[in-house]
Amino acid sequence: MPRLKVGDINVHYDVQGGGEPLLMIMGLGASSAAWDAELVQELAKSFRTITFDNRGTGQTDKPDQPYSVEIFADDAAGVLDGLNIPRAHIFGVSMGGMIAQEFALRHSGRTGSLTLGCTTAGGAHSVPPPPESLKVLTAPREGVPPEEVIRRGWPLAFTPEYLAANRAKLEARIPRLLEHPTPPFAFKRQMEGTYTLKTWDRLPEIKAPTLVITGAKDVLIPAANSELLAGRIPGAKLHMIPNAGHGFTTEALDEFLRVFVQFVKSNPIAA
Repeated sequence: MPRLKVGDINVHYDVQGGGEPLLMIMGLGASSAAWDAELVQELAKSFRTITFDNRGTGQTDKPDQPYSVEIFADDAAGVLDGLNIPRAHIFGVSMGGMIAQEFALRHSGRTGSLTLGCTTAGGAHSVPPPPESLKVLTAPREGVPPEEVIRRGWPLAFTPEYLAANRAKLEARIPRLLEHPTPPFAFKRQMEGTYTLKTWDRLPEIKAPTLVITGAKDVLIPAANSELLAGRIPGAKLHMIPNAGHGFTTEALDEFLRVFVQFVKSNPIAA
């Protein structure tokens, strides 16, 4: 179980593959186990792929104290410090995309390229999720079997068509996700941490080549948020995946890999 001392916590991480470093930042309430194994394996063919558990999740420490997007971003930088990596490609999804924005602003010299997946700048410059999605996301978790928490989140992540065709595949992932479940208090701390996001005014300061990518049918962070981000970050490229939702790296794996790998390879750190 590889762990690094990062600030006040111990962070679990994993490294696969070779090539230029790629740091992957996961979203709200999820550990790095939520990345599809196939996705990581494919990326590891091209990059030195680094996944890690954000504070509050997985095998990383879970202090019961306030979290913030800035703290998460500094944790991510601390992972690179611990691995002696001065600069990396940064890819975050959902809350991980919020963290990636802050990372690119706080640690601009360490950001080789930036990919923001299914995310938002938050606040007044955002398009909120539909009320029914918010209700599911914020529903109490205490006393609910963890596997049921996972299942009730599926309609937020995937289109009805994907769910109907892939329920057995999703069920098979549950044991892996529950090896180190996120306790309700830590989910709440992470959720509160997302409310500290304040990047909109500074987004034009991002210098790294940027790809903004999402599923056009996202019902958790509507795709219009990606349009807003791409319009705010100088030179950003926007890619909408037509028939995918929030979990586009699973639902449209092949299209994501094609677009993402080409983008990152066209912006080498070595250059």
